[in-house]
Amino acid sequence: MIAYPVSLAALADETRWNLLVHLGEHPSSASALAREFPISRQAINKHLAVLEGAGLVESRPVGRERRYEAVGARLSELGRRLDHVARAWDRRLANLRTEAEKS
Repeated sequence: MIAYPVSLAALADETRWNLLVHLGEHPSSASALAREFPISRQAINKHLAVLEGAGLVESRPVGRERRYEAVGARLSELGRRLDHVARAWDRRLANLRTEAEKS
């Protein structure tokens, strides 16, 4: 059985996905994100904690707030893993087509 990276579970939520995309383009504080997204700051903080725990987001103190940004290297690793899964499914589907055409 394949062990899936925690990152995939972290990205299963659409809000977390959208936060990650936003942070990839615009590092932001939780307060700034709460102004951009239609959810509370507390909810933003919970989503950021999941993304940070998965290694997809890093934070650093800036004044009285923390600035969050996406971790490019971790996202590249995740992209490679997803590409591997896609290629495996392509092979399976090609084999299934071949078997179906034999009938």
